[in-house]
Amino acid sequence: MIKDIVAAICIWLALASVLPLYGQQKKENTLRSLWSQVEENYPGIGVKKSAINAAELNAKAVKSAHLPQVKTQFQNTYGTYEGSAGAFFPQPGFFNVSGNPGTLEGSNLAANSFASATVEWELFTFGRLKKENEVAEMLVQKKVSEQEAYILNLKKILSERYITLLYNHAKLEWSKKNTARLDDIRKISSGLAASGLKPAADSLLATSSYVQAMGEYDKWNGNKHASYIKLQELYGQDTVMYSSSIRHFSDPMESQDVNASQGINDSHPILAALGKQVQYYTQSGEAQKRAAMPSLKLLGGYAYRGTGVNSNGKSSSAWQDGFRNNTNNMLVGIGITWNITSLYTNRLKGKGLNEEANSAKLLQTQYQDAMEADLSASQTKSHWQYKQLQKSQIAVKQAQDAYGMYMARYKSGLITLSELLQIRILLEQAENNHIEASRSYWMLLAYESELTANFDYLFNNL
Repeated sequence: MIKDIVAAICIWLALASVLPLYGQQKKENTLRSLWSQVEENYPGIGVKKSAINAAELNAKAVKSAHLPQVKTQFQNTYGTYEGSAGAFFPQPGFFNVSGNPGTLEGSNLAANSFASATVEWELFTFGRLKKENEVAEMLVQKKVSEQEAYILNLKKILSERYITLLYNHAKLEWSKKNTARLDDIRKISSGLAASGLKPAADSLLATSSYVQAMGEYDKWNGNKHASYIKLQELYGQDTVMYSSSIRHFSDPMESQDVNASQGINDSHPILAALGKQVQYYTQSGEAQKRAAMPSLKLLGGYAYRGTGVNSNGKSSSAWQDGFRNNTNNMLVGIGITWNITSLYTNRLKGKGLNEEANSAKLLQTQYQDAMEADLSASQTKSHWQYKQLQKSQIAVKQAQDAYGMYMARYKSGLITLSELLQIRILLEQAENNHIEASRSYWMLLAYESELTANFDYLFNNL
């Protein structure tokens, strides 16, 4: 029985020690997991999605122009009915009355009612409605391609901010190591000075170097927290666990894509967005030209009118009499409308949009040439950057071994403090060069990932 209890306690303790580690592993973040949260929650992506939805609703609204346009109105007025002879243009602000008070009896005022409904259906527009639909659909595609280009750029921004956080963390740890080394030197030099084996100046010099290292540590501590805040702006959560990424940051594997001769694909989101912009301006220019053509419409209408003036010449000012003496009329016909002046105006607008399309086309060509040159240069640079990274890693190991040997010689009184500090500076520079090379290498890969629209390597290795 006692053995069973002891076994149960051992199992419980083992589980208690494993479960926290399992929880930490579950919370560990990678660049890919960070991106999944950014893609789901970042407001900037929501802005682009809303723009697409707006463009889709606009396309539906443009298509509704194919439907018959039904308009209705109702009026109830109270006023005079004195008519006038002559002619006029019915500009906005005019209203019409009819009647002749000289031949009517009763009130000089009369109530009136009027209601009407009209139907207007464009039967033939010389392709204008079709072009407007094409422009609306092209606007949707343009917004979709702009969203894809925005997401690609957002991936690069997230990668750069994450690399910056890892870089500042590495620099903070580097500064922490330097501070610890100088603290050891300070303690040893103080002991040697107190025993009379070394001059007191050694203690002061070591203390000065130690205080400077503490200031450098504070600087990188602030930089790390600042980069953490910048990453949280994208990530949207309070905690980011990146211990596994730290190891990969300092000791990366060479990307196989660096040596591959990849070119810039025409389907690249940035180039695709410019291509959709070219098509949008081209279609808009055609739509402007078609808008200058006449429109053939089927017209229909129905009208009801009531008045306080009856057929016997008796007028009444009573409100309810305004609904009497009514008449009903209907009218059906075909009409052609054509704004002749718009032939010139819309032709100029169409030419302007064609120039915009040509400008976007030239910009697309410029971007493609520049991106291909940047990719080739970046691939070459990252290849040699990785070689520097390998050599700097070896240099760090050798400098650390050398520093340990010189520290032992200083303790034995074989070398001076200035010589030891000089060796420490060489070790500090070697470690710093390795960190800087790591940051440059990852930043180059982030730029290449944007140029090739492929972030798989970064998402799988950071």
